[in-house]
Amino acid sequence: MNTKAIPELSYFRLKLTAYLRDHQPELVDDATLVSSRADAALTAYCDAVAQGFSHPEAESIASNVLFEGLHFSKYDTLVSVLENEFEAELPSPLPEKLAPILLRNKAVQRVFANYHLTDDFAASPQYEDLYTELTGTIVLIIEQNNLPTVEGVNAVE
Repeated sequence: MNTKAIPELSYFRLKLTAYLRDHQPELVDDATLVSSRADAALTAYCDAVAQGFSHPEAESIASNVLFEGLHFSKYDTLVSVLENEFEAELPSPLPEKLAPILLRNKAVQRVFANYHLTDDFAASPQYEDLYTELTGTIVLIIEQNNLPTVEGVNAVE
């Protein structure tokens, strides 16, 4: 008999796990986060229905609870930098494979730590600064590790 606890399958747990897998892979194994968010979303959904909201409205309210603070993705930002600035060096699917590794890099972590990353950060003027700083940091990582590159990154621009 398998005594290992199997997490209950819930709509909100599955929805959050799928989102994290695609946009926040560094958080997908955080069982506490997933469980607490799924429970809070279910509570918000039930409360909204009890207050007379329609099921689609309750779903929207629950989704706001489920994803609050998770809309800005460091992973997606790194993938974007890698795809746009290092296209010649990193053809697809390499950016998606390299981004989780870079997320663990201390220099990359320091760059992200310099910014207040909110849900709407990508629409802020500071996003361009972050993007530029990440690009430079990745160039330094490439140089410090003697990784092969194509000369003139962004030379076409």
